[in-house]
Amino acid sequence: MELHHLKLFRDLAQERSISRAAQLNEVSQSAASQHLQELEKTLGVILVDRSTRPLQLTAAGGLYLEYCLDLIRKKEDFDRSLEALKGKVEGLVRVASIYSVGLSEMSRLEEEFHSRYPDAELTVDYLRPEKVHEAILSDRADVGLVSYADPTKEMNAIPWRQERMVVVCAPSHPLASKLWLQPPDLESQDFVSFDEDLPIAKAINQYLKDAGVTVTTVMRFDNIQMMKEAVALGSGVSILPVRILKSDVEQGRLVSIRLDKPPLFRPLGIIHHRRKRFNRATENFLALLKEEEPA
Repeated sequence: MELHHLKLFRDLAQERSISRAAQLNEVSQSAASQHLQELEKTLGVILVDRSTRPLQLTAAGGLYLEYCLDLIRKKEDFDRSLEALKGKVEGLVRVASIYSVGLSEMSRLEEEFHSRYPDAELTVDYLRPEKVHEAILSDRADVGLVSYADPTKEMNAIPWRQERMVVVCAPSHPLASKLWLQPPDLESQDFVSFDEDLPIAKAINQYLKDAGVTVTTVMRFDNIQMMKEAVALGSGVSILPVRILKSDVEQGRLVSIRLDKPPLFRPLGIIHHRRKRFNRATENFLALLKEEEPA
C-alpha cells in the first residue's frame, strides 16, 4: 500500500467526505472514489457506509484507519531517524496560524528559517481559530499558532508569548492625542469588535465588563486587517495587539494608545497533536519561535 493512498483514506475518515479528502490530496473526486472501491474489493469488506451524510466508517473501516495511522507514523519515524543519520535539517514543516499573528511577521520568520535551514520546507496556512484546531487534529498541520491556547485530551498547548493589547483609533479621533488610557475612558465609545465566537472577543468583553465599561459595538469582524481598515476610516476605536500595528502607526494611518490600570495581554500559544512526532525541521522551527521576544 502506497503512502499517498494511506493518507487519502486517513483524510476521508477524518473529513467524512470523499470530495474533501480528494481536495486535500490533490486528486479528483472520481479518482478517490475509484481507489476506495478497489480497496474494498481487494480487502473483501465495506470500509465506508455511503448511506449516511457525513460518511461513517464501518467496523472494518475503523480497523483499516488504525492500520493507516500506524504506518504513517512509522514512516514519519523513519524519515526523522534518517535525517539524524544524514546530519542535515530536512523535511516539511506545516504550520496553521490564526490571521492575527501577522503576515509580515510570519514572512520574516519564514525568511529566517529558510536562511538557517535551506534544505527544509515551510508552509503556512492562515485560518480561523477553530480551523487551526481542525488542521492539527486531522494531521494537515504539524503545529498551530493560536491565541488563548488550552490543552485538551488530544492536543498539547505550549505557551509562546504574551502580547500587549492597546487602544487603536484614527489620527482624527478625539482620543488620538492621549498617551495612555484607562478602561473608563472607553465608556460609550463606538467600538469595532471581533466576532463574538472568537476567544479574543470574549477576553476583551470580559476585560471591559470587569471594569464596568459599556461600549457601543458598531462593527464585528473575524480578522484584524478588516478591523484596522474600519478604524482607519473613523468607524470607531478598537483594542488590538500592539505587535501587528507597527507599520500602520509608522505610516500615520492609525494611532495606538497604551491601555493601563489594568493592562491587557493576549496569550499566544503553540498547539500540536499529543501523538505527533516532529521531524528535525519542525523541531528547529519551534526553537526559532521560542527565540521571539514578547511585544
